[in-house]
Amino acid sequence: MNFFNLFKIAIKALSNNKLRGFLTMLGIIIGVASVITMLAIGQGSKQSIKSQISEMGSNMIMIFPGGDQRGGGVRQSSDDMQTMKVADYESIRDQAKFVSYVSPQVSSSGQFINGNNNYPSQVQGCTPDYLEIRKLKVAKGEIFGDEDIKTAAKVCILGQTVVDNLFTNGEDPIGRVIRFSKIPFTVIGVLEEKGSNSMGQDQDDIVLVPYTTVMKRILAIDYIQGLFCSAIDEDLSEEAEDEITEILRTNHKLRDGEEDNFTIRSQQELSEMMNSTSDMMTILLACIAGISLLVGGIGIMNIMYVSVTERTREIGLRMSIGARGIDIMSQFLIESIIISVIGGVIGIIVGVLASEMVNWIAHWPIYIQPYSVILSFAVCTITGVFFGWYPAKKAANLDPIEAIRYE
Repeated sequence: MNFFNLFKIAIKALSNNKLRGFLTMLGIIIGVASVITMLAIGQGSKQSIKSQISEMGSNMIMIFPGGDQRGGGVRQSSDDMQTMKVADYESIRDQAKFVSYVSPQVSSSGQFINGNNNYPSQVQGCTPDYLEIRKLKVAKGEIFGDEDIKTAAKVCILGQTVVDNLFTNGEDPIGRVIRFSKIPFTVIGVLEEKGSNSMGQDQDDIVLVPYTTVMKRILAIDYIQGLFCSAIDEDLSEEAEDEITEILRTNHKLRDGEEDNFTIRSQQELSEMMNSTSDMMTILLACIAGISLLVGGIGIMNIMYVSVTERTREIGLRMSIGARGIDIMSQFLIESIIISVIGGVIGIIVGVLASEMVNWIAHWPIYIQPYSVILSFAVCTITGVFFGWYPAKKAANLDPIEAIRYE
């Protein structure tokens, strides 16, 4: 018996039990749709994280005073937190070949006041390079310059969130004077709006001022709280870190064998960590969704067993007029594969629609990769063969005489 005839017999057998066939497919449909949706959510989160990190500066390197405490150490003393000086910034700026931009970082939190409006935010002391490192742009006004840094000028650049809260009537903030800790600051610029990053932090809730202004006029300190650098290329981040480490160890007069009294972090390191977490969650979600496929496959095996039992006399009659065991086996195997493949196709469509609905309703980022669709379809076919083979083999091994006598 040729394949085309077997296919027609299989289709006819399934059409005689449409509802049962659909309910059998339902497990496969739900399983495939779940896998595609879960993978789409997982990959969408990963793409969103990559995009957010890229916007923050994918080749950014952060240096903080104090040793590395990732393994869990004691709390740093105040002396340990004062090890970084302006001289460290100047040394990296002048000597590092793999660093394109570098800026000191000193910050303080407090209330900003404009007339009757006040808003709690953070003032960030830095240099103009900080904007290049963090991919920030000035939408209106200008950036403070070297002269402002030398004189510790009382000028500032506002993020859009701060503008919205201090200038509630929509007035132009450029040239206006606001206060922070009783210190007047003239607004010289407004940053372009960036929104929240991947960790939910509002990137527009910031005020930038010359780092010398924070050191001298607000905190009254002679050290910096950290450094932000940018490697000349993302692929050269490790070389830049090694170079910075060597410069700082020389500046801090650390001997061989002594631990660093500073900590270096890179966006690449953060990206790898977050991608690893995202991949783990995606795999976990896919495994949970894959259980539905297993249940669907068991459903196919169950129905095929029922079908073999119901059609025992039919099998006996066909075998008595010359049908071989391989023909009977192929017939039932084709039925199970048809159920799986049709269920898989419907599941793919439902999965894509469900992913789009998740994006539309919950506003979660999604990304449907072609491999997830191909993999789901391949799994469906394999499921049909795997779970349909045993019932088909049982049908093929029936004794024709006993099958005809079966009631």
